[in-house]
Amino acid sequence: MKNRIKEIFGIEYPVIAGGMAWCSGWRLAAAVSNAGGLGLIGAGTMTVDLLREHIQKIKAATNKPWGINLPLMYPQIDSLIDMIIDEGCKIVFTSAGNPKTYTKRLHDAGMKVAHVVSSSKFARKSEEAGVDVIVAEGFEAGGHNGREETTTMCLIPQVCAATSLPVVAAGGIASGQACLAAQVLGAEGVQIGTLFALSEESSAADAFKQRCTNLAEGDTMLCLKKLSPSRLVKNQLYQRLAEAEARGADGEELLNILGPKSTRRGIFLGDIDNGELEIGQIASAIKKIEPVETIMKRLVEEYEQALQRLRG
Repeated sequence: MKNRIKEIFGIEYPVIAGGMAWCSGWRLAAAVSNAGGLGLIGAGTMTVDLLREHIQKIKAATNKPWGINLPLMYPQIDSLIDMIIDEGCKIVFTSAGNPKTYTKRLHDAGMKVAHVVSSSKFARKSEEAGVDVIVAEGFEAGGHNGREETTTMCLIPQVCAATSLPVVAAGGIASGQACLAAQVLGAEGVQIGTLFALSEESSAADAFKQRCTNLAEGDTMLCLKKLSPSRLVKNQLYQRLAEAEARGADGEELLNILGPKSTRRGIFLGDIDNGELEIGQIASAIKKIEPVETIMKRLVEEYEQALQRLRG
């Protein structure tokens, strides 16, 4: 069956690993690409020199397609773009900003551009900006979320109806059955974050992975709505933030509670009590830390089994 996501990115399976801060280094991206998907390096917390190092290492680790995830509101965004152009990168996923600002420049450098949205309105704006692919991310996702709080099941068919571009579904997807469900809703691919964040190749701390594979349903919650809505594990830091939000704390107070480099502290250094632990709702269904190759094989097998079951 024709699939535009596979054709645009030159990949075997239309499975993209989210470019997650503190998790998606070159090892994880290379492992996903080598397994037939599309690995992304998460550039959102990297300096120009560090990102260049990761790019050079992934070039040595795989001959398959890979890409960069760039939050457009990152302070060093122009320098990062200059560098990835210099390094000859071919695929960029942008988020957290206006795609119209940089898409033409990235296209002129020979790159394919996908943009992450949380609503049909921004999907249409992204198509007008000239991007190649839309990533529609639902409320279930970890980390920074859209303010609309639209779930993936509701979001995907509406975005597919609003754009002629191929759509990648994101948020709450961690099984082959979920990949098939996204396809039924109109998506031509999936972006998976949490499942790969908790893989062996993820650069997240082992303490973070262990904490997340022991979560129960309801152990994550969206908060920080006065800053940037984020889904976090309920730990001591989350409780302090939730109490402050309940009494009407402003953004400045919330930033003071978070403290400096809160996501690095939680995800990369493994402070599971006082760090910011960003992860998706689907973490409660993930109970093992496995290598990417095993994860990808299982996704494909589950997808095929679910498809055969529906066909009777």
